[in-house]
Amino acid sequence: MCDKDKSSIGFGVGLLLGVLGGIVAGVLYAPKPGEEMREKVKDTVCELAEKYSPEVKEAKKQALESIDLLRYKLEKQYKKFGNMLKSKRMRKAKELESESNFNFDHEEK
Repeated sequence: MCDKDKSSIGFGVGLLLGVLGGIVAGVLYAPKPGEEMREKVKDTVCELAEKYSPEVKEAKKQALESIDLLRYKLEKQYKKFGNMLKSKRMRKAKELESESNFNFDHEEK
């Protein structure tokens, strides 16, 4: 992933955390009554959502693409590991077959 992608995702996450932190701080330290404060918080959140919506959508898109890429890489490694285990089991079975007294290819008379 290039630095631009990382910075976009970081910006989006930072923006969301900043908005949430601001809302919490505003609610906790506001001298206004609850109903008035809730209305102000709602208006502020809607305003911020409209203002930063394209950036948040882009950061979300990039985050989902990164998750898909990571999922693909993990599945690929899981398959490699499974194949490695199968290979070891086959090798062990061949060793046991060659060490045994039984010959499965030809019947004894």
